[in-house]
Amino acid sequence: MVPTETAEFLISAADPQQFPAADGISGEASRGPVEIAFLGRSNVGKSSLLNAIVKQPGLAFTSSRPGCTQLINFYRIAEDLRFVDLPGYGYAQVPLEERTRWKTLIESYLLGRQNLTLSFLLIDARRGWMDMDLELKSWLEFHNRRYQVIVTKVDKLKSNNQLRTGLAGIQEVADQQEPVAFSALDGRGVREIWQIISKIKNKQ
Repeated sequence: MVPTETAEFLISAADPQQFPAADGISGEASRGPVEIAFLGRSNVGKSSLLNAIVKQPGLAFTSSRPGCTQLINFYRIAEDLRFVDLPGYGYAQVPLEERTRWKTLIESYLLGRQNLTLSFLLIDARRGWMDMDLELKSWLEFHNRRYQVIVTKVDKLKSNNQLRTGLAGIQEVADQQEPVAFSALDGRGVREIWQIISKIKNKQ
């Protein structure tokens, strides 16, 4: 299933009380829609990934300026599936107080959200694992939160040799998990990402 026209923006949440109802649109007493979170450093390409895999350019706001996503943005992809775009980390020009607020908001979602089934942990192909990426990876593992590594901006690497070397370095730290190489420019990785989503949904 690759929805192209059904995806829609739901809400930007600045507080857990603003999160959409966990039991979904119908209001029935159930676990509700599967939610997949998009995590990563500022400007790693979370919104671009979201737009590319639903084939709706502009659904999620993108910018070359880091720090634009400051709230938790929820998107309905299908009746049983939501994507959740979280604020990026590591943007130095954001005041410490604001970064602390983001951290609290993000952790409240990642720890307390019963619908959260999988997190996409995005790593920039040109930079590989950075300290904050490793901290988030360890945090997810400590709290038993399932994640999938997505390597973004692979089109920015100038040669196949650079790509192979970069992916090998990222996979070496990914604990035997095979990262998915993704490019918003040519759509590489979209099919593989939907296969992962389908497997996760089928297990629910």
